[in-house]
Amino acid sequence: MKIGVLKERKAFENRVALTPAVVKDLIKKGFEVMIETDAGTLSSFSDEEYIQSGANIATSAALAADNQVVLKVNAFTEEEVLYLQPGTILISFMYAYTTPQLLVKLNEKRISSFSMDAVPRISRAQKMDALSSQANLAGYKAVMLGANYLNKIFPLLMTAAGTITPAKVLIFGAGVAGLQAIATAKRLGAVVEVTDVRPETKEQVESLGGRFLSVEGAEEVKVEGGYAKEVSAEFLQKQKELINTKIKDAQIVITTALVIGKKAPLLVTEEMVKSMRPGSVIVDMAVESGGNCALSVINEVVTRHGVVIVGFSNLPSLLSANASQLFATNISTLLLHLADKEGFKWDMEEGVTKGSLITHEGTTVHEFTNSIISKS
Repeated sequence: MKIGVLKERKAFENRVALTPAVVKDLIKKGFEVMIETDAGTLSSFSDEEYIQSGANIATSAALAADNQVVLKVNAFTEEEVLYLQPGTILISFMYAYTTPQLLVKLNEKRISSFSMDAVPRISRAQKMDALSSQANLAGYKAVMLGANYLNKIFPLLMTAAGTITPAKVLIFGAGVAGLQAIATAKRLGAVVEVTDVRPETKEQVESLGGRFLSVEGAEEVKVEGGYAKEVSAEFLQKQKELINTKIKDAQIVITTALVIGKKAPLLVTEEMVKSMRPGSVIVDMAVESGGNCALSVINEVVTRHGVVIVGFSNLPSLLSANASQLFATNISTLLLHLADKEGFKWDMEEGVTKGSLITHEGTTVHEFTNSIISKS
């Protein structure tokens, strides 16, 4: 079976779907691999490294015309789909419920597509979980960006000239990114407080040295697939009141809160930003989904009311070598679960297949995607 890897064309994207090491493993298993020219350059993987791993280097047009499976990090664009052969199989992040028109184009060409963000979070799929691998890196990078823009150090420092108190970090959300942010900030010596709508995260937060801030009524929040599904206005008001009391003293605020299928909740208002100390930093990790901070600007760093607000939308891409390494393992593991060198198994009732398959034989078959699109 022939596998192609397209170069990423989305702005601010430096990752690549397969690394030379993973290409080598796939070739050993009997696959043929074709890489678009310069696909790995921004992740520090040269065309020569891919050639040494056994891959062929080709233009995007040649790659689209001559491969049964095509891989990317980000969702395929409608323009890219035009050049693909009918019946091609695609694997990438898709967030398919946000791109109904793309699904129409895929179905018109009877292209089967699997979405990395739809891989079910079950034990046997852990090595395929690209959302978690990339969120881990994003959580780390968020803290490093905060440290870079903050005008003080993180740890307690006692010197003959006086004592410097540790930085105070406030983190919204204790998912994969939030937990990594806690661990990183603690390693750097900060005092870390954390709020999350899911009370079951309290133990994880405290195991990493963070202080969990409880909100009354959190036990009533509905959770699906590790994400908050539904949050009441009453709960959001209580959470806002808690934030108001804590954000004034925080020197770094990191927000990670997402609600799957919906715009990110607004947690940090302009009035809250005004209450913060000048020189403080907010890193809004939800900026691509609308942002948790009212003053965030996507892919920009702005200063508002003396507070630096970081709005980079693709933090894993800033660590592209490691991000590509992990993503390549995730996507190749999924591919090897779904297929061998002879072709795809198409076990439609198997959990990973059913959970990640979005379009097939001219139809959108993914239940969650269909449910979201039908409501829009």
